[in-house]
Amino acid sequence: MKIAVFSAKPYDKKSFDKVNAQFGYELVYFDARLKEQTVQLAEGFDAICIFTNDVVNQSVIEGLNRLGIRLIALRCAGYNNVDLDTCTKLNIAVVRVPTYSPYAVAEHTLALIMSLNRKTHRAFNRVREGNFSLEGLMGFDLHGRTIGIIGTGRIGLCAARIFKGLGCRVLAYDYQVPEEGLEIGIEYVELETLLKQSDIITLHCPLTEQNYHLINENLIAQMKDGVMLINTGRGGLIDTQAVIQALKCGKIGALGLDVYEEEKDLFFQDRSSTIIQDDIFTRLLTFPNVLITGHQAFFTEEAMGNIALTTLENTQAIEKGQPCPNQLNQELQATV
Repeated sequence: MKIAVFSAKPYDKKSFDKVNAQFGYELVYFDARLKEQTVQLAEGFDAICIFTNDVVNQSVIEGLNRLGIRLIALRCAGYNNVDLDTCTKLNIAVVRVPTYSPYAVAEHTLALIMSLNRKTHRAFNRVREGNFSLEGLMGFDLHGRTIGIIGTGRIGLCAARIFKGLGCRVLAYDYQVPEEGLEIGIEYVELETLLKQSDIITLHCPLTEQNYHLINENLIAQMKDGVMLINTGRGGLIDTQAVIQALKCGKIGALGLDVYEEEKDLFFQDRSSTIIQDDIFTRLLTFPNVLITGHQAFFTEEAMGNIALTTLENTQAIEKGQPCPNQLNQELQATV
């Protein structure tokens, strides 16, 4: 099978080539993102492999269908960028990687919290300039603080274990309460209670139509004054304009982001020599209590290997007409 890999970076090629030795697929890597202007690159391929910022709307899917593509393999968990209904209508199977390393994202969440709390990033720059003043660098003990986790899937549970190990009280809000969460001592509460009592709130839920801009002006108003807000989930969970207003008045005391709702035109590429045109994003960068990383929470050796392996296992299952638990449109019996 010949597979076009879009939005491919050197680290993708390294991971996939290593794992592909077990499968023997013909992988062709394109640095370009998949969108209307690049869909023609898929000509002559049997399947495509995409990432979180590739555009897979109705127009793109119809173009892929004309080119004979029967499989779209996402090498990520989220699929809000894919028009699943159109894929199903055109008999194109869609598979994803639901989990790769929950530890990677949970540990990056802790890294953001620790850096914001102890101002490590600011201290680093001071020391490099010969400034050893401690003014403005005071943090607080995480031990004894209340952490609110919204979403307790694999990543949320990993984060909860970390925070429990640090001696934190852990509150959580979720539509479903996993038994494992109760076993490790998570207190499941209503969202309003979590907002009012949490010193730190971290988001670990998927992005859906129902929770788009989950963190909005109304919910922010219910939070503690000076709350720390962390998002390593999906950018669309946060109304960025509302968060900026909350930062300006001090309602949000610190903000850590690994994702951004308009990140597709920014992240995963070098923009250091260009002027960023996104005024909202550049406004965020002006706050001293905001720390942003470029969607790297997943980025560990273990995660990259697991992503490549699961993606190719999914592909193999669809190719052979076998059941694939990671297929999003299970009603299809598509083979390639």
